Amino acid sequence: MKLSSGIWSREIVAGLVTALALVPEVISFSVISGVSPEISLFSSVILCLTLSFAGGRPAMVTAAAGSVALVAGPMVHTHGLAYLMPAVLLCGALQLIFSCAGFAGIIRFIKQPVMNGFVNALGVLIFAAQLSSVNHHGIIIYILFALAAIITVCVPRLLPRVPAPLITVLIISLLVYFAGLTVPMVGVQGTELKGDMIRDWNMAPVNFHTLMIIFPTALSMALVGLMETLLTATVADAMTQTSSDKTRESLALGAANLLAGSLGGVAGCAMIGQSIVNIELGKARTRLSTFAAGITLLLLSTDMNNILNRIPMVALAGIMAVVAMKTINWNSIRPATLIKSPWSETLIMIVSVGITVFTGNLAAGVACGVILTYILIFRKATTIPTLR
Repeated sequence: MKLSSGIWSREIVAGLVTALALVPEVISFSVISGVSPEISLFSSVILCLTLSFAGGRPAMVTAAAGSVALVAGPMVHTHGLAYLMPAVLLCGALQLIFSCAGFAGIIRFIKQPVMNGFVNALGVLIFAAQLSSVNHHGIIIYILFALAAIITVCVPRLLPRVPAPLITVLIISLLVYFAGLTVPMVGVQGTELKGDMIRDWNMAPVNFHTLMIIFPTALSMALVGLMETLLTATVADAMTQTSSDKTRESLALGAANLLAGSLGGVAGCAMIGQSIVNIELGKARTRLSTFAAGITLLLLSTDMNNILNRIPMVALAGIMAVVAMKTINWNSIRPATLIKSPWSETLIMIVSVGITVFTGNLAAGVACGVILTYILIFRKATTIPTLR
């Protein structure tokens, strides 16, 4: 694609806004996985920039993700941080092996009701995650939250060429500053990246005992990361009306996780919420947007840390609430649609949503949905449509 000056500016601004949306998510995920915020930010920069060049789905955002952190967390809390680096390295190696073996083809076994459950559950999880930024902080936070969501919805109708999230961040930040309001901010003190980060880790010894500890976690991270990346690529394909090279994306993810692990970072995968911010709200379509997001994330976590500290969490919470609403496939839950749909499709979607919301693990919900789908097909209870 030939980039005009207008497209250049659109892609760069979309990447900037996406980076802002990434920061609170990445920092919160660091708590889950048991690592410091700077390690998660460091890893996200590596993942985002690597996939910008090597990935098979332009404009899709990859960073240190919650689904992978959920898998890694128990091992870190039980055995210590020393085992995380070899687990990340093994995760990346397994993803390369699986990708060469044709793992990307698994997407064709995921039927439409499971995909509906995936996106609907994701919308619920994204919205629920924003409540921590608004609950227990007084009535003014709820007002700002609603205002941020309204601005994000209305700006595209009034100024279609201006990225709505950027306007939302600017207006809410200025309002909080000039009104002298005390609200939670995105920035976390001490998120500077350290060049000697890898030497801060007491890496576990390379032996069979270590392999037995890390292998289950590495295998789970590899499968969860690949599955969520492939599903996110499918959603991005639908939003952009284009196709992606999912094998290339899978290989690039494995290589990026290997690179992140070798530099002392954590594993990650595609992030559908931030991808929607980039593609749907920012109107990004090229690799330039994710490259800009990676560079912005690097600057925000180092030289521009003071700017990061002054961005109200509620501004991004309002943006992500709109993303959550856009993520849900509302047509799939309309009463008229549910009445016409076979009971088996509705059951599969409900199970996928229920398991995902209950566990907080998208891969677990998808896996249960796929298993139920093929049980019903085997019992000849239904004929399930493929992705459309």
